[in-house]
Amino acid sequence: MPEVTTTHYLVLSALLFTIGVAGIVTRRNMITVLMSIELVLNSVNLNFIAFSYQLSDLGGQIFAIFTIAVAAGEAAVGLGILVAMFRLHESVELDRATELSG
Repeated sequence: MPEVTTTHYLVLSALLFTIGVAGIVTRRNMITVLMSIELVLNSVNLNFIAFSYQLSDLGGQIFAIFTIAVAAGEAAVGLGILVAMFRLHESVELDRATELSG
């Protein structure tokens, strides 16, 4: 059975990052954009943990825990903005949110 190396984790992380960035750039639905941001953050976590395992250092795992905490805060704030936007526009499409465009 072939061994799973750090390269495999890095390729998976790059794939997750690419899917996340594509979702952020191409989607107009705020829920989909928030999920895409979570994919990007999870790809970063995967990199942190893969390098932490490779180097036998706990620093990457500690950074991953902080990133998870930031993602939880981002999700809470993002969902609050989503609820406020839905109450105002009765839609979660990002094209309708023009209050801050100047």
